[in-house]
Amino acid sequence: MSEFLTIGEPIALFGSEEVDKSLKEAKHFQKFLAGAEVNVAVGVSRYGHSTQYITALGKDPFGDFIIDELKKNQIGTDYISETTDYWTAFQLKDRVSQGDPSIHYFRKGSAAAHFEKSVLDKIDFSETKFAHLSGIFPAISEEALESFRYFVELLEEHKIMTTFDPNLRPQLWKSKEVMIETINELASHANVILPGINEGEILMGSRDPEEIADFYLANGKATQVVIVKLGEEGAFVKHRDGESYTVPGFSVEQVVDTVGAGDGFAAGLISALMDGESMKEAVIRANATGALAVQSPGDNDGYPTIEELQKFLESSKEVVR
Repeated sequence: MSEFLTIGEPIALFGSEEVDKSLKEAKHFQKFLAGAEVNVAVGVSRYGHSTQYITALGKDPFGDFIIDELKKNQIGTDYISETTDYWTAFQLKDRVSQGDPSIHYFRKGSAAAHFEKSVLDKIDFSETKFAHLSGIFPAISEEALESFRYFVELLEEHKIMTTFDPNLRPQLWKSKEVMIETINELASHANVILPGINEGEILMGSRDPEEIADFYLANGKATQVVIVKLGEEGAFVKHRDGESYTVPGFSVEQVVDTVGAGDGFAAGLISALMDGESMKEAVIRANATGALAVQSPGDNDGYPTIEELQKFLESSKEVVR
């Protein structure tokens, strides 16, 4: 039993320690736990909520490392299956002084890509308040997509509040057209949708935050709120009743790594809503968590505890434009 559930593919990440050297040139790497959905679970757990992570791992050193890291972050492993037939995914990431880092995946045919949906029948939803979904897991294989759809059915049956982050990974889909059609169909089942502004342009053809929000509010009756992430400028929020507003972001002195900021945003939002905060207050926490995330090299090691968040909020200024 847990307050929060998510399903995804965890990855052993090797992040380069050498700034502005390509992955081909770099020789020194540090190992981290990574993966969009697991990042959100780490963030929600760090804010003090009970979590369970659903996936499949290979019985190999990377799988053992991931189990250890999940337990270290107080993330439940009750719904993780292990197999000797397939391997655990891993990835390489370079370190850059400006812009987004390059990433190279080793995940095709992984254990998570062969996830068996029968595992989902074992889930105890009795204390679950929130579930987070992203567009990555359904992209890794047909089995994962089928399991994802079944998980959504179970969440709807148990009336669990859901967030959905498109998290576009074009390289995992058969084509751009299939990606857009599938992601928008899956998004229609979510109560809160979290597209980035660049993702909105790809998925519905506009960079206007309000047009993106209107598209997703019209796309599915389940959707009550759309939050369009605007990077350092914050986030645009629109509710089904028509209320809309922009919540400014936070200024950051030094950006070390932008990967994981969007997942931190989701973790901040979900944890605040579970704490009973208003949507506007939850988006402030989401922006703050994203701002803290970009100041650390790992995908999730910059996510704060509630005490660290309060110190950051007291010492920081929002970006007002």
